[in-house]
Amino acid sequence: MDSTHLFALALALAWLAGLRVYLTVLALGLTQLVGYAELPPALAVCASPWVLGVAAVLTVVEFSADKIPGVDSLWDLLHTVLRVPAGAWLAGAALAEPGGDLSGLGLLAGGVTALLSHGLKSGGRALINTSPEPASNWAASLGEDAVAVTALLFVVQYPLPTLLVLLSLGLLLVAGCVWLLRSLRRRPRGASTKPA
Repeated sequence: MDSTHLFALALALAWLAGLRVYLTVLALGLTQLVGYAELPPALAVCASPWVLGVAAVLTVVEFSADKIPGVDSLWDLLHTVLRVPAGAWLAGAALAEPGGDLSGLGLLAGGVTALLSHGLKSGGRALINTSPEPASNWAASLGEDAVAVTALLFVVQYPLPTLLVLLSLGLLLVAGCVWLLRSLRRRPRGASTKPA
């Protein structure tokens, strides 16, 4: 993999860690385990049975917690301290020289990227939680699951296109959050959403 593709892989993994950290680590470990693609050597730790087991259990817990309004926002708040460093580590490991230390540039770029995707996810979910019905929360959560799984299927083989798609989806999410915030501000205080 050339340096452009490695850098794209690093940023895409960091972005996905900001969205679904446990699923990202689990997918990387399984990729290593089944030999789907050759990953940078520093990411080999993801294929450890212990890492795979813990990531699998926490993926199921996160999948469940993310569907409950209010719990999802608390989960996101608590995971701010995990998703950003995990994204930084994944990017640093992806860009590490074989047998060398983690890449400093990868750590920095990965941390910033994971912070951006995590901020978009948690900010968007906080706005969605203002809706009184649970369907929007479920739809957002399942959409995030679908984006993460789909991106993880392609990120190792096609890192640059995957990164571009993730960034485009991020821009759409920003536009959607701005639209939702504006529509919430335009609604008169105390106005009922029920027809008269």
